[in-house]
Amino acid sequence: MKKQVLLIAVAIFSFGVMQAQDIRFGAKAGVNFASIGGDFTDGVEGKTGFHIGGLVEIMLSDKFAVQPELLYSAQGAKIEDSDTQFGITVTETSKTKLDYINIPIMGKFYVTEGLALEAGPQVGFLVSANAESEIEVSGDVDPEILDEINNQFPSGDVDISDFTSGVDFGVGVGASYRLDMGVFFGARYTLGLSNINDGPGADSVKQQNNVFQFSVGYLF
Repeated sequence: MKKQVLLIAVAIFSFGVMQAQDIRFGAKAGVNFASIGGDFTDGVEGKTGFHIGGLVEIMLSDKFAVQPELLYSAQGAKIEDSDTQFGITVTETSKTKLDYINIPIMGKFYVTEGLALEAGPQVGFLVSANAESEIEVSGDVDPEILDEINNQFPSGDVDISDFTSGVDFGVGVGASYRLDMGVFFGARYTLGLSNINDGPGADSVKQQNNVFQFSVGYLF
């Protein structure tokens, strides 16, 4: 499957290059507001991450362009649960941290000079998958006692890559605006289309990545 996806991406890129009127290379970086949707995701909150990488804008006409990108993207989600008894609050925070190499191939339509609407497919390749759990105790208690209690609950990461799909598919929609100097700003929402879970019983729990991205970049 990975080889097929890469071959399709290369074919689209090659076709775009042959038809191009103008080609511009660039780089971009920004913030992710990621979450996980699907089965058993009630109470799941967003997780803030980042993305960084490069892109090529291939102008096919004055209005239309194809823009392949290669991005490192930190995604995932978190769940926070707390309970208070006798003035003592116990808060447990669980984070799912999923890092990908994403390859979006966006079609761009320039509504006016500098302002473009964009949409297209994306394939992501999992780099790492970790689950982190942290417990914090707070309340109207001697701070030294609280510190001693909290030290009994050290946080740490557990590798969950064996239970996470190595390939992720999605579709993105967004907009960007480029200044005359080459600096551009972008906003995009990527909806996951494939199940991120893998391993035994994965088909019974289907969950997807959902990511809002805000970027700043430069086209050379």
